[in-house]
Amino acid sequence: MEKIEIISKVDRKSQPSLVQAAEGSEPRPLLVALHTWSYTCMENYSGYSEVCRNRNWHMIFPNFRGPNNTPDGCGSDLALSDIEDAVAYMCENYPVDREKIYLVGGSGGGHFALLVAGRRPDLFTAVSAWCPISDIARWHRESKVRENCYSQHIESACGGDPACDAGALREAQLRSPLSWLANAANKVPVDISTGIHDGHTGSVPVGHAIRAFNILAAEGDRISEEDIASIEASEKVPAHLAAEESDPAYGSHTVYLRKISRLSRLTLFEGGHNIFPAIAGAWLARQRRGGTPDFANGEAMEEQMLNLSN
Repeated sequence: MEKIEIISKVDRKSQPSLVQAAEGSEPRPLLVALHTWSYTCMENYSGYSEVCRNRNWHMIFPNFRGPNNTPDGCGSDLALSDIEDAVAYMCENYPVDREKIYLVGGSGGGHFALLVAGRRPDLFTAVSAWCPISDIARWHRESKVRENCYSQHIESACGGDPACDAGALREAQLRSPLSWLANAANKVPVDISTGIHDGHTGSVPVGHAIRAFNILAAEGDRISEEDIASIEASEKVPAHLAAEESDPAYGSHTVYLRKISRLSRLTLFEGGHNIFPAIAGAWLARQRRGGTPDFANGEAMEEQMLNLSN
């Protein structure tokens, strides 16, 4: 991995990124891998790096304004611009196959992957989001109940408490994937995965992933709020939503719910606040810009589940 600096096209500030180049001179796919909520530069990239080494892909791990506890972070316009800059930098400096530019992230990275999908559905061939936050105001309320640090981070980023400050609520809405994902429906394949126990053994209740899928899905394929509440409370999937089969790619981590609608897929699996980089990479590798998404079950592979922290 090489550390580089990219000058923002918006405010001309230098933003660090980690880059890993594919071997050879032929155009190769590019993976843009996103950091978690409380990012520091040397965290959380190793699983993505291994995927790219194994597949001979280019990779960039951008800063996009660092931890999400400042107005410049947490899904801001500047952070979005930094992702655009990261893609442009790689395409200008490396032989990138522009038909195969992929986006992946877990936790805070899952939040921003979905936000980017909604705001720039043209930028990526496909998007893989794991244990994502989809509603900043809701997560603020949930985090206050759990008495963790993320509610303070959100207030710092949004300029106040979204529950009682109209300006802060507006900021929270602008920084939430749910406000933008309708733009991605039928435009870019999106794969959303989360562990059934997240919100209990992790910090992001599974309803965030389900509600994101609901925005992307056809009306008849959406999951009701009653069922979401049941899943979050019981850590179980109601019988009428249970997956008919598991997916060999997930190995021993049973797939409990699998829904596919339009260009999107939702998976709830045995796990918590986790991401499987190899599963994400294998699914992304099957996608082609403008093509019909491939949502077939994957092949069994060596498990590499990362336990994320925000």
